[in-house]
Amino acid sequence: MDYQQSRTYIEDAKQYGSVLGLKNMQEMMQRLGNPQDKLSYVHVAGTNGKGSVIAYLYSVLSKAGYRIGRYISPAIYSYRERMETAGIPVSREKFAEYVTRVAYVIENMTKAGLPHPTPFEIETAVAFLFFAEEKCDLVLLEVGMGGNLDATNIVSCTLVAVLASISMDHQEFLGNTLQEIAEKKAGIIKPGCTVVSACQEEKVRETIRKAAKRAGARWREVKAEKLTVEKADIWGQRFLYEGEEYEISLSGEHQPGNAAVALKTLQCLDEKGFPTTLEQRKTGLKEAQWPGRFSVIHRSPLFIVDGAHNPGAAEMLAESVRRYFNGKKIFYIIGMFKDKDYNKVLEITCPYAQKIWTIQTPDNPRALPAGKLARAAARFHPCVEEAGSMEEAVKKAFHTAGKEDVILAFGSLSFLGELSRIVKTQEEK
Repeated sequence: MDYQQSRTYIEDAKQYGSVLGLKNMQEMMQRLGNPQDKLSYVHVAGTNGKGSVIAYLYSVLSKAGYRIGRYISPAIYSYRERMETAGIPVSREKFAEYVTRVAYVIENMTKAGLPHPTPFEIETAVAFLFFAEEKCDLVLLEVGMGGNLDATNIVSCTLVAVLASISMDHQEFLGNTLQEIAEKKAGIIKPGCTVVSACQEEKVRETIRKAAKRAGARWREVKAEKLTVEKADIWGQRFLYEGEEYEISLSGEHQPGNAAVALKTLQCLDEKGFPTTLEQRKTGLKEAQWPGRFSVIHRSPLFIVDGAHNPGAAEMLAESVRRYFNGKKIFYIIGMFKDKDYNKVLEITCPYAQKIWTIQTPDNPRALPAGKLARAAARFHPCVEEAGSMEEAVKKAFHTAGKEDVILAFGSLSFLGELSRIVKTQEEK
């Protein structure tokens, strides 16, 4: 099949539903020759910050000359961003070739009466084939959801298991308490690996520590008292961590903490045969980019996009707004999924807005209708308007905001790429 056919094949796999557990994924990978077993991993789970931690690691380790694979989800600007090596996404031709191989295996599995793998399981299998063929020195592997039963968790050679910030999200799948959620995310910890944890709430911290002890894994954590932010604005930040000064180009209240998690992980990788110099760490952190996370896409008025789609991320976003935009007029464009705790996100963020436009994220069955989101937002803000499209929301926001004001688009990551393209089109008019 060609690239478009391979994309359609994966999309069509949604109709088959899913079966809880890793058994089907393990069966598929065994039939593919277990390419994942030829690789070593930094496996990253958490509620917020996973992608940022990976972005920092990817930049530093590539700067040090290692051939690094990166698997992330969701992508923002291009579907093939999900899997790349040495800064280059998988080609359309190679992607189609890998999907064709996976489809052949799936056909034989279903003929044998086994369940059809999910789209994410297919994508993950493709990624493993890609990274194995590319002979990656190390793969930075982001968990899709949870940890213990995630398709990525079939890997065995985990050098470092990273637990980024953990908060409430996906309760219908992961549990209704922080301890339950943390327990599932800590399921990526493998015997003999090193565990790196962000600063966590005490109940989360204790859950991770116990999981590491059960697995016989060494446990390391980022300690808040060793991290001091010296300077922060919308264009970047400077901070001290463990007595050394670093700069990052990413803004957002949470980013120094994410960078510290990456630094702690790099310390552990030093011990695992992947050393980096201080200069490589400093340069790599400063050059790291992660689009869609409190990112500026237009300067006057300032237009920022952010993927705050759960209460934990909303708290971080609100703190960033307070820090960077105190006294400024801020206009929101919000799009959310219906299976997220959008009421809590709105409660946290709405007080800082001058006006809010709601949109429905396009081409996604999980999208919350703009009207329903507007009615929810109206409980927390007096000036809310439902927009008929992203184009309409962007046009109205630009028309309303002054040159010194701020437009902030946030919610589901799924619409930020298209919204950024719309903003660019507006600039060119």
